[in-house]
Amino acid sequence: MLRFARCVQRCTLLPPFRHLARGIATEPKPYYITTPIFYPNADPHIGHLYSLVIADVFARYRRILEPNRPVKFLAGTDEHGLKIQKAAQAQGLPPAEFCDKLRSRFQRLAEKAQISHTVFMRTTLPEHRNTVESVWDALLDKGLIYTATYSGWYSITDECFYTDTQVMKDGVKGMISRETGSVVEQHTEPNYMFRLSAFNESLLAHYRSSDHIFPPQQNAFILQTLEQKPLEDLSVSRPSSRLSWGIPVPGDPEQTIYVWFEALLVYLSGIGHPWNGNKGLEAGWPVDLQIIGKDILRFHAFYLPAILQALGMPLQDQLLTHAHWTVDQQKMSKSVGNVADPFEAIEKFGVDVVRFYLLRVGGRFRDDTDWSRTQLEKHDREIQSRLGNLLMRITSTKIAERANTAPHLTISSIRAELRNESPILALLDATKSMPSKVHLLMEQLELGDALNEIMEVLRLANKAINDVAPWDTNTAPADVFACRGASLEALRVVGICLQPFVPGVAGRLLDALNVSPEKRTWAAVEEKALLRQWAQPAPGAEIKKAGRLFQQ
Repeated sequence: MLRFARCVQRCTLLPPFRHLARGIATEPKPYYITTPIFYPNADPHIGHLYSLVIADVFARYRRILEPNRPVKFLAGTDEHGLKIQKAAQAQGLPPAEFCDKLRSRFQRLAEKAQISHTVFMRTTLPEHRNTVESVWDALLDKGLIYTATYSGWYSITDECFYTDTQVMKDGVKGMISRETGSVVEQHTEPNYMFRLSAFNESLLAHYRSSDHIFPPQQNAFILQTLEQKPLEDLSVSRPSSRLSWGIPVPGDPEQTIYVWFEALLVYLSGIGHPWNGNKGLEAGWPVDLQIIGKDILRFHAFYLPAILQALGMPLQDQLLTHAHWTVDQQKMSKSVGNVADPFEAIEKFGVDVVRFYLLRVGGRFRDDTDWSRTQLEKHDREIQSRLGNLLMRITSTKIAERANTAPHLTISSIRAELRNESPILALLDATKSMPSKVHLLMEQLELGDALNEIMEVLRLANKAINDVAPWDTNTAPADVFACRGASLEALRVVGICLQPFVPGVAGRLLDALNVSPEKRTWAAVEEKALLRQWAQPAPGAEIKKAGRLFQQ
């Protein structure tokens, strides 16, 4: 029998707030970033890699921006639910064994893609169950969970119920979700319910206070939904007779906790919830940035914040909601056979090229992007030409020998002697201003535009070399030295700024330029640091001929 919760007509809700009082902590709050936890009912595809890479860029950026601040970076797998249960049955495997098998593929993908996560959390771990049961009991005690007979349209694919207004009739599939296009079926069953409706106004106030969701149109969409279609109470359990693979409702083994309700709590369990006193702040809560796909926005914008408000906890600072990768303008599907294999792409082109392509083409997050082998090859040539070839050209022995016959000036002295139309002057000015532009764009979550600023400096560096022609015996040694010194300095600054995007290539570039590890932080490219660096002699004979940055 269902264990009845204390039902209350009214409940006192703690006001929403973004931050705990940071002043009471003796150490800086860790920067906490999360990816969606992936559903391992099939092999990972390029969309999974995309989410991982986006989060990794922001995690690596934060480490070089604030090297003394810990970064906690959570990835993981969502291993409960009816889809997993059915997929395991289809393969004749126990669900736990099935999850172990596929989970390792997601961990291997993270390793291959050089993802720097600090936690890989699985919803089948005992620590997660402990968090879920703690939250359930707390909400039950507050009267925010009650029992009812629930009727609605259920989607096995989406693992959730839809209301009548959220479904439509399709001539081929029958009844489907308006949002996802997944087939739905009418279900009536006894469930535990969460009083989600009680949080409509507090969530409205939260999203009106600031653009907590990026891109801004997603924040507007959530506001419009809350204003025009107020939240209804949420079914948070399923009969165990239908769903056995999950966490049982505490004290009621006849019901299994709804997979989305418990999966969302992984962001808490991954950093040790439940906490005592101020330990949540020390652990990293509230999360600074959550990376999610647009198809799971409502779970993270409605369900999780409502649970957090019910618990009296601060909400996530920001949600970055990215669009999807498609193939021939169609959503990737195993049944259609159009899934782009991330392992194959990394093996063929190298991890840095694949990361570069995902961010160069998909770094604005607003619109779906088509995965294209032709485009991947194009951007492979772009990064190899603008960066790899540039390094090899400017560090050539011939150019170094000619440069060394000129007076060894500082970058500032070189700049002072250049004419206004000089391509070297344009390069140095762009090099100086680029880090602050990139920093601002990164804080605004505009990865694609930040990468564009870096690539523009590389374009100017290549133009300067082509215009000055330092290999030409007719070019004055002073001009050769100026071109070489400015280009090497531009490469140093670019290398530091590229570390979050293409860490392997950036590391090899900085090694070739003799940049020590302690001088690879963001502080080294801020304007004051650049001016100090430019008061020193420009790079000279100590920079030897470099090898290839990219795999062949």
